[in-house]
Amino acid sequence: MFIPLHDRNALRHIRMQYVTIGLILTNALVFAFTTLLVPDSVIEASVYGLGFIPAVVFDYAALDPALTLVPPDATFITYAFLHSNLMHLGSNMLFLWVFGDNVEDALGHFRFLLFYLACAAAGALFHGLVGPTSQSPLIGASGAVSGVVAAYLMLHPKVRVWVLVLFRFPLPLPAFLPLLFWIGQQFVMLAIDGEGEVSWGAHVGGIIAGALLVIVVRRRGVPLFDRTIVTPKAVEHIRVPPVGTAVTPPSAPRRNIHWGR
Repeated sequence: MFIPLHDRNALRHIRMQYVTIGLILTNALVFAFTTLLVPDSVIEASVYGLGFIPAVVFDYAALDPALTLVPPDATFITYAFLHSNLMHLGSNMLFLWVFGDNVEDALGHFRFLLFYLACAAAGALFHGLVGPTSQSPLIGASGAVSGVVAAYLMLHPKVRVWVLVLFRFPLPLPAFLPLLFWIGQQFVMLAIDGEGEVSWGAHVGGIIAGALLVIVVRRRGVPLFDRTIVTPKAVEHIRVPPVGTAVTPPSAPRRNIHWGR
């Protein structure tokens, strides 16, 4: 078990991760007005009206019209903006904050937003395929965030990420170590705990979608697996002649020395 804290991975193509910040604020506001600041009756109506219910989407059951807030197909997206409690919201948004900015940088703002929503939909779809007759609502951004994590692994496996291991040991690790472990855990838990309260299927669906989509929607020239990342030199190195050697001023104009670009 690990908690991501921070990565040392500068943005290269955008000045700020506007979409990532916007998604975090949107999730927080939706949580406030559907869970935190409202009575239980509103919470229940939000969960059933906006959550993804496989049996309803796949026509095995019908939702009470009084609880219907959006068309069933719209819940492939709306479910991803609901959360059950602060821990549920906080864990998803922490992963999105740490890893979302660099994925947004690699894709661009608009394509990152579409990518995020597509991963959310893929998570819901996979969850539904695992249990198509389930009448329990699925809520949470885990499917979308799982796609972001998978994309980050595809883009930056070598970047150092500070993680809190076992909730107490902060360690800087290459991203592929904690992320591969986390992704593997989702597949294992799907196999052994497919009927549990956590939708491992939504996580796996998001992971698969994120890993595949980032290959085709990233910016042109953005490499996978950090293959062509070059650290810029701080200064230009100038060869110094050995001690005792006469130095003759060059006749050509002095070259400019470029400091870090």
